[in-house]
Amino acid sequence: MKVLIVDDSAFMRGILKNIILSMGIHATEIEEAGDGIEAIRKYHQNDPDLVLLDIIMPEKDGVAVLKEIGNLVKVIVISAAGQEKLIEEAKALGAKDFIIKPFDSNKVIETIKSITAK
Repeated sequence: MKVLIVDDSAFMRGILKNIILSMGIHATEIEEAGDGIEAIRKYHQNDPDLVLLDIIMPEKDGVAVLKEIGNLVKVIVISAAGQEKLIEEAKALGAKDFIIKPFDSNKVIETIKSITAK
């Protein structure tokens, strides 16, 4: 499985990467992007199976990214911005689920397993 982690915080990308690696998913390739523009570029270069996407980022935010790729790939939004309206918009743009930061790593694992099993 190929995963693209998109977050402007290198620390948060590292946490999410460690969670994915801890899952023992076979043949996982993990790419990272620090903003929406880089996310779109890496999406087209690497054709990931799953995207973990922050909403609040510089250059191009997660909503703009979802508008471009939300219906092309399985996306889980992981963001501190958890207003109901934003969650509904993200899901309308193709996000499969929405996890609010701070999160429990087990919640991330359960969500990834659920989304990738479909």
